[in-house]
Amino acid sequence: MRALRAAFPYTLPIFAAFWFLGLTYGIYMHVCGFSFWYPMLMSATIFAGSAEFVAADMLLGAFNPLQALIMTLMINARHLFYGISMLDKYRGNGLKDAYLIFGMCDETFSINYTANIPAGVDRGWFMFFVTLLNHFYWFSGATLGGIFGSLLNFNTDGLDFVMTAMFVVIFLEQWLKDQQHTSALLGLGIAWLSLLLFGADSFLIPAMLAILAVLTWFYKKPLKREGQAG
Repeated sequence: MRALRAAFPYTLPIFAAFWFLGLTYGIYMHVCGFSFWYPMLMSATIFAGSAEFVAADMLLGAFNPLQALIMTLMINARHLFYGISMLDKYRGNGLKDAYLIFGMCDETFSINYTANIPAGVDRGWFMFFVTLLNHFYWFSGATLGGIFGSLLNFNTDGLDFVMTAMFVVIFLEQWLKDQQHTSALLGLGIAWLSLLLFGADSFLIPAMLAILAVLTWFYKKPLKREGQAG
């Protein structure tokens, strides 16, 4: 209980964001024709907001498990680096480690990596409750959105644009934070070129693979120069 009381205040800002976005996701799933069981189960078992929005479109399209796998890996590839940086913090927490690994999202990583845990509070339980609370916020928001979407009768025209709007906002936030916009411009250019080459129905995976390859190449170049200078 001491760890829960210490973790809860850290998660309050996440609650506001996750509930609003979760409600939107649940309503969006209803607009797409899915029962509230879908957002409820997907938010509980997947727990990856952007991937869940994309999954809604995948469920409506042709069955293509390879595309789903590559798309999910590309969208959530940043979690590889989150996981590497949390190796020491997550080690030695017993069975809690499995849930900590499963439930790590951007917001949970940010809290667990930077929080000053009060003296006398178990580190493993603190991180567990941060993860559990954030997971519950998203799960409850998505479930209620799915239920309300089926009960309320209102005009939902344009709601399917929410996923596009979410990614645009993420892009703009990164643009404002980054002083050099090389990676953003490369991403836009490669996506536009892939759209011309592969068409609107097939450009996404080639574009993401090309972006990953180009950015990896650009990342290695300064590392080589630093090694030569050293």
